[in-house]
Amino acid sequence: MNGRILSAAWRQWEAQPATNRIQTAISDVGLMQLGVDLLNTQDVTRQPIRWFTTPDTPPLVSSIWHSGAYRYLDLSQLAAKVGWQLQSEGDVLRITTPAAKITGLRQGKQTWGDRLVVDLDRPTPWQLTQQPPVTKPKVPLAELPDDPKQQLPSQAVSALSPPYQQWKIAIDAAINPELAQQLNANLAIQLPKQSQISPTPLVKLGTTANLTTIDLNLPVGIFPRVSTLSQPNRIIIDLRPDPIVERNILWARGVRWQQKYIKLGRDRFPVTWLEVNPRTTGLALRPIWSAVNSLIGTAPIVTTAQRYTAAAAINAGFFNRNNKLPLGAIRREGRWLSSPILNRGAIAWNDAGQFKIGRLQRQETAIASTGQSLPIVNLNSGYIQAGISRYTSDWGTTYTPLTNNEAIAIVQNNQVTANLSGGLAGKTAFPIPLNGYLLAFRTGSTANLLPIGTLLRLTDGTVPSEFAQYPHAIGAGPLLVQNRQIVLNAKAEGFSDAFSRQTAVRSAIGVTATGNLLIATVHNRVGGTGSTLWETAKLLQQMGSIDALNLDGGSSTSLYLGGQLVNRSPVTAARVHNGFGIFLETESRKQ
Repeated sequence: MNGRILSAAWRQWEAQPATNRIQTAISDVGLMQLGVDLLNTQDVTRQPIRWFTTPDTPPLVSSIWHSGAYRYLDLSQLAAKVGWQLQSEGDVLRITTPAAKITGLRQGKQTWGDRLVVDLDRPTPWQLTQQPPVTKPKVPLAELPDDPKQQLPSQAVSALSPPYQQWKIAIDAAINPELAQQLNANLAIQLPKQSQISPTPLVKLGTTANLTTIDLNLPVGIFPRVSTLSQPNRIIIDLRPDPIVERNILWARGVRWQQKYIKLGRDRFPVTWLEVNPRTTGLALRPIWSAVNSLIGTAPIVTTAQRYTAAAAINAGFFNRNNKLPLGAIRREGRWLSSPILNRGAIAWNDAGQFKIGRLQRQETAIASTGQSLPIVNLNSGYIQAGISRYTSDWGTTYTPLTNNEAIAIVQNNQVTANLSGGLAGKTAFPIPLNGYLLAFRTGSTANLLPIGTLLRLTDGTVPSEFAQYPHAIGAGPLLVQNRQIVLNAKAEGFSDAFSRQTAVRSAIGVTATGNLLIATVHNRVGGTGSTLWETAKLLQQMGSIDALNLDGGSSTSLYLGGQLVNRSPVTAARVHNGFGIFLETESRKQ
């Protein structure tokens, strides 16, 4: 875009071979990066869009088709109307827009906060991005004054000030340097009283050639909402505690994208979710995880979803952030990849669109040819527990002991072929046979009870037994809603009291009375913190869930759709171990 690189999927095709006319399409969430607003729609084949119009102007309507994991919008009509030039060079689409100028910048006060209005001589693209968080310096106590009236040193002002978020609005327009200098001298934002100390200017203009940037340094809890108007052409920047635009878009057959504020008591929570009809032809639901040929590793959900070519995804189960190991159930296509832990909540499903949500245990036993029964406490899990754990090639090519002095038994073709000493934790990697598995004994020297040559037979089942009927499963917890009732009991699922009490950004999954799936993210309430587990359960209830499960949350909370995160900036999203993926069959292009 005018020489700047943006990441988005796009396609070109020859509309009519006889005319050599080329048409271009770009993914919908990619188009939003250029400042185009997607309006509500119930037509899966057409998307109304708005860009520099008056509220009473009928919107442009773009045709839609899906290909792979993306939903494409025909760009031809918009490009022709506003004079964009489109040219492809390999896998790069170059978009050049007419030169634009900023003629002024005005400030105003609204009931909810500040407003900045950028006046333009013509419509032009803009892009809002959140910048990576700035790490605050630590100030030694010796450097802080004893007298509270004494002026703080500059490094202490920065370290002790309320947390701030940095945002950048890039506008493809030139501005007179003298005007920019004048505006920088006069711009001021009135902060809440508790946020008077700011380490950097709250708003600052920058200019380079035909690009103007507006840097915003806002207290946590205040966000920019950007929109456009015409007659005259303006970019409106509202700084407010409730920035999300409510949406209800039928994104694909069987997938509805919604976001809105849901009221709970006196609070309003911003919720972004997908409602999925699992019985839709061509739609599939599968667990996904970050590593290739291993269960060890983490990655942004965007990266994992794109590797699997999922159309949509949400982060799912818990994991150990230090060693990047799974801590909960993962089952795909009838194969257990990682076992559940601590009787925690899980969701299981089949390809007919049926679900089971409840607390889950898996019971596995190795029965030796001698008649001895050896209970297996975990399969391919990072959860450390006394007893015997089993590791298969799904874990990776090797297993490195997680605790000191483990005894290792190698089993190939259902027969013990080696007994080894694990030594110190994290030191020695033991190969996992492709034609068998490895047993890690964490309770002493019981491995000598399995002499080389011992034949082993494995049995397994689930509690409740119904879970075994479903080929796919993801575990997390705690269980929130069951049979329309809130059944939250975090302590019963092995969660700490601190975890149970805290407020946080949340991910959750629920099933409605009609059998649809709700895949939801809940962010901080307006003017406050995130939701408690009980509040999350109430929100899922209000949204129509008769069964619901909490997923990993906080910085892990990530909802992916068509190439981008739709619930938060990617710079604030953590790497995660696994997720819940939604897959669509490729549809033919619709002209």
